[in-house]
Amino acid sequence: MPHHFLSLSYTVPNSSRILEILGTALALARASALCLNFNSMVILIPVCRNLLSFLRGTCSFCNHTLRKPLDHNLTFHKLVAYMICIFTAIHIIAHLFNFERYSRSQQAMDGSLASVLSSLFHPEKEDSWLNPIQSPNVTVMYAAFTSIAGLTGVVATVALVLMVTSAMEFIRRNYFELFWYTHHLFIIYIICLGIHGLGGIVRGQTEESMSESHPRNCSYSFHEWDKYERSCRSPHFVGQPPESWKWILAPIAFYIFERILRFYRSRQKVVITKVVMHPCKVLELQMRKRGFTMEIGQYIFVNCPSISFLEWHPFTLTSAPEEEFFSIHIRAAGDWTENLIRTFEQQDSNQDNVSETIEDVFQYEVAVLVGAGIGVTPFASFLKSIWYKFQRAHNKLKTQKIYFYWICRETGAFAWFNNLLNSLEQEMDELGKPDFLNYRLFLTGWDSNIAGHAALNFDRATDVLTGLKQKTSFGRPMWDNEFSRIATAHPKSVVGVFLCGPPTLAKSLRKCCRRYSSLDPRKVQFYFNKETF
Repeated sequence: MPHHFLSLSYTVPNSSRILEILGTALALARASALCLNFNSMVILIPVCRNLLSFLRGTCSFCNHTLRKPLDHNLTFHKLVAYMICIFTAIHIIAHLFNFERYSRSQQAMDGSLASVLSSLFHPEKEDSWLNPIQSPNVTVMYAAFTSIAGLTGVVATVALVLMVTSAMEFIRRNYFELFWYTHHLFIIYIICLGIHGLGGIVRGQTEESMSESHPRNCSYSFHEWDKYERSCRSPHFVGQPPESWKWILAPIAFYIFERILRFYRSRQKVVITKVVMHPCKVLELQMRKRGFTMEIGQYIFVNCPSISFLEWHPFTLTSAPEEEFFSIHIRAAGDWTENLIRTFEQQDSNQDNVSETIEDVFQYEVAVLVGAGIGVTPFASFLKSIWYKFQRAHNKLKTQKIYFYWICRETGAFAWFNNLLNSLEQEMDELGKPDFLNYRLFLTGWDSNIAGHAALNFDRATDVLTGLKQKTSFGRPMWDNEFSRIATAHPKSVVGVFLCGPPTLAKSLRKCCRRYSSLDPRKVQFYFNKETF
């Protein structure tokens, strides 16, 4: 409520009913509205992927710690959404109290200032009312749901509830289509937010009226309004102009430009040059696109119109920048991926489209790569790039040591990655750097026959499960032992820990990074990075 009303209410002694109308509840409603405007302004920015990529590019010469927050854009997006929910609840509850108080003041017949203000009507200006409930017979529910503010508020709240509930982890993972379509109700939310204030429920005294009947001069003689021509005339109130559209205009412009750019890129031709079906329902697609460039660790968004014209899903690139094509590996993990694999099994070619972001693996002296299941895909790109860079003697890498951990449930999942690791083993041996790449494979799902067979053939030069020199370990890594060993081997290095895997594993690795980082900044420091979509 504008300060004119607050001044009026607090200059009148013994005005408990006025304080109920113009007190803290209305102040909470206005304060929460401002917080909603601010959060609604910033919530669209984290989902503008091209804008974030541009910002990362402008910071390419900055310290990696300055660019790292941009990688947590979705986490920030979720936090802002939670704040919108909290302030929406405060705003609604506060206004419910306010409408109830308006109703009480309209029904009051005691001649108090609250009663007089509620029945106030300017004879020459039809819109000069203060209380939105202008009749004792009008209920609070009717007044709330027949006003512009009430209707838009209800619609925006319903849209917000549907968006938040459908974005829960379980629904997003198992019913992505439901999440995707429901989340686009944000368009309804934004429209309702922009016109929410058009009804002018919150009103203020005009400047002209202030000069004729100032609250400080007239608060004690409101029963004698219009008795004196020069002072204490009946005040004139007008609705406050809407403000929300000013907050959301710029983010909407950014987002519209983002969507136009995505649409333009989606219409560019992508040619699928090779399709490979790997064991355990893993599909490899090799593609080409005119003018397409990539960096290691990037991911693309793929669309298959024959499955869903509107759905886009992120997949990490497994090719290296030096290759003539770009590739992704897709594991069957839901309806959309299963339909895609089935489509290619039936040799039904469909067009896929791309968008991108960047990772920072080469920025560290020592890199620790941890992949779980199909989460190995971003590191396939990195390891391929390493292989190409070592073939070029003039390329000097900042990265001096790589520790690679791959945790998988099924032995068949190792098959499609074996050739790359085998090529890297041979390349490093020929270059005299056999210790540059230290990799370990962990099998978490096995039976007694597999374990017994591996034990009987442990003395062989190559692993019986993968054919590699490095023997497969059974079970999960003991991360404390691994981090302690790395910290001892590199006492003064900056170690980048990269994960593409589940949140529980991320939590363990993050704790280890903090635990084994030295308090002395000149000694070993671990920095945790997680591949998120």
